[in-house]
Amino acid sequence: MKMNSISSGLALGTLVLAAATLPARAESVAEFYKGKTISMIVQTTTGNDYDNRGRMFARYMGDLLPGKPTIVTRNMPGGGGVVASNWLAKVAPRDGTVISMLMQTASMNQALGMGHIQYDVREFGWIGNTSDTPSVVTVWHTLGARTIEDAKKREILLGGTVGTASVIYPNVLNELVGTKFKVVTGYPGGNQINLAMESGEVQGRGSNSWSSWKSTRPDWVAENKIFNLVQIALQRAPDLQDVPLMMDLAQNAFDRDLLRFLSADTAIARAIVTTPGVPADRLAALRNAFDASMKLPALIDEANRQQTDLAWLGGSESQKIAASIIETDPKVVARARDIVGTHAK
Repeated sequence: MKMNSISSGLALGTLVLAAATLPARAESVAEFYKGKTISMIVQTTTGNDYDNRGRMFARYMGDLLPGKPTIVTRNMPGGGGVVASNWLAKVAPRDGTVISMLMQTASMNQALGMGHIQYDVREFGWIGNTSDTPSVVTVWHTLGARTIEDAKKREILLGGTVGTASVIYPNVLNELVGTKFKVVTGYPGGNQINLAMESGEVQGRGSNSWSSWKSTRPDWVAENKIFNLVQIALQRAPDLQDVPLMMDLAQNAFDRDLLRFLSADTAIARAIVTTPGVPADRLAALRNAFDASMKLPALIDEANRQQTDLAWLGGSESQKIAASIIETDPKVVARARDIVGTHAK
């Protein structure tokens, strides 16, 4: 009887030891996300194209993820997106519970060394891009200016937000093209600039996406209350064929390369990313949910009603474009920094 007890104890110990040495079963993506809340961080104030897109995708992507988590939108403006991007890189959980509608200029600002950047766009988990809409420099109809040539003949007061393209583009155009823009900063976001333009406080806006104008101010577009003097993109928008590309205004080949560098981020104009270090299976699930969202009839119908353009680009392709911007010819970047650094604030 004593020997049997010893044998039983040894057998039990062997089983416990064997169980302890077996690898733990990995938690599935569905198990991880079940009952979770994902934060969609919009890096701007409310009521603009970034905000509208972020909220729209938040409404649909959760149901397309394994485990069907809830996605809640939060606005985190500041520093032209730098505050939110730094938070994503340094503070936010790295588990796939935080995603963000990234500011278009994130890659360019990093390449230029603008501000207090602590992020590296190459380390973000790129989920996908929703638009390649061009940016435009726009003036109010009462000004009387209609073309970029008009901006070379008279000073035009533009509203801008510190650290954003609304400050960068006008000053680059002044330096390389000969325009006479004067940028007034201090506006926290695009809506405030629009109000200032409408009231006559400023005469135009240093940058906004063409898609945003069409979705947030369709009446202004339809009634010709705004005029686009130049578009910033790698190719002209189908409905802006008479508006010149910024890079086509270059006086020489080097300046064209510089202006192309400053235009390249329009190819990833409205990208969604997650934090660095997200497990590969969860990043893959986020990418799959994004891809499925872009094909979802309900989302497409909502986008059409809001006049929000959709142009799909996958996560890995978007990440390659971001990396290519960072890896631009150092001579081009240095010259751009010389121009932009003087007028960044």
